[in-house]
Amino acid sequence: MKEIINWMAEPIRSFPTFAILFFLMLKHYKTVGTKKFAYISLAVFFPAICWFCADPNFIKIILWPDNIPINILIITITFFTWLTLYKCAENDNRIEAGQLPLEALPENREKVWSWPNLVYTELFMIIACTIFLIVWAIIFKAPLEEPANPTWAPNPAKAPWYFLGLQEMLVYFDPWMAGVVLPVIILVGLILIPYIDTNPKGNGYYTFAERKMAITGFMFGWLVLWIYLIIVGTFLRGPNWTFYGPFEFWDFHKVEPMYNVNLSEYFWIKIFNTPMPTSLILREIPGIIITVIYLLMIPPIIGATKFGKKIIEKSGQIRFYIFVMLVLGMTSLPIKMILRWLFDLKYIIALPEWELNL
Repeated sequence: MKEIINWMAEPIRSFPTFAILFFLMLKHYKTVGTKKFAYISLAVFFPAICWFCADPNFIKIILWPDNIPINILIITITFFTWLTLYKCAENDNRIEAGQLPLEALPENREKVWSWPNLVYTELFMIIACTIFLIVWAIIFKAPLEEPANPTWAPNPAKAPWYFLGLQEMLVYFDPWMAGVVLPVIILVGLILIPYIDTNPKGNGYYTFAERKMAITGFMFGWLVLWIYLIIVGTFLRGPNWTFYGPFEFWDFHKVEPMYNVNLSEYFWIKIFNTPMPTSLILREIPGIIITVIYLLMIPPIIGATKFGKKIIEKSGQIRFYIFVMLVLGMTSLPIKMILRWLFDLKYIIALPEWELNL
């Protein structure tokens, strides 16, 4: 069973599985967002976690001081994601029955003053968080190391947990893409969702049925393209940035060869069995054509579909094309990841002479 879990945890299998489960969760949110589902999940996962923790390799990684915040992150995100779906399911059922959402009921619309109600609540939370941090600091010793030594580097050398998603992207993209372009696209895209989706419904109350596009886009970028990469970078990347299963011992001598093949090499050498052209543009013309088609031809094709026409009618062409370009930018990450896993494809356009690698 542990070998099967280690095998399934590899990104080439765990990422598609995670994405499929994400869309199934949203499709059946009324089932997931029930107390019965929560109780069944706890009854299944709690014994499974206890069994996992009996493994010395698993418990060592879980209780590593640097990883404690990620454990808390996973638990809180799981709970609040379920809580959101629970409230969405409640309100959507009420709306379908012709009733008002819970937040619109008179007993739930009571207004109170910020002072003292809100200020007192914040004060108590500050005290509670301070006590929590003090107890945490006493129980889990801070993982302080020796002063910086230029002749020695830790293995694995990991960024802080909130940057581990970016570090994982470096496996698939050039540093300027993984460290600047893609994070900006993801973060700006998540920020712009309320302004691109002009649907007035869902303001002030929980609902999924009335804001499917906005919620799906946000949660996909947040859970699938960000939290998943943080989990992989934290728990599944070991020495030499090699992948390790959750029950696998971190052996510093483990080395997995990874072949880096650019699209131009596939095109000229493997397919046509010819030397690489000396002209840079001619050499990378396959990747340039694919990139132009992806960025310039797909948006109008989507706009010509029934789905695209519906969005244009509601939001306008400018919002539609901004939305499509942001989606294409976000989906370029899973596309590139899958191409790397299946075909060892490093770059679609490889122009190191111009510092341009895509």
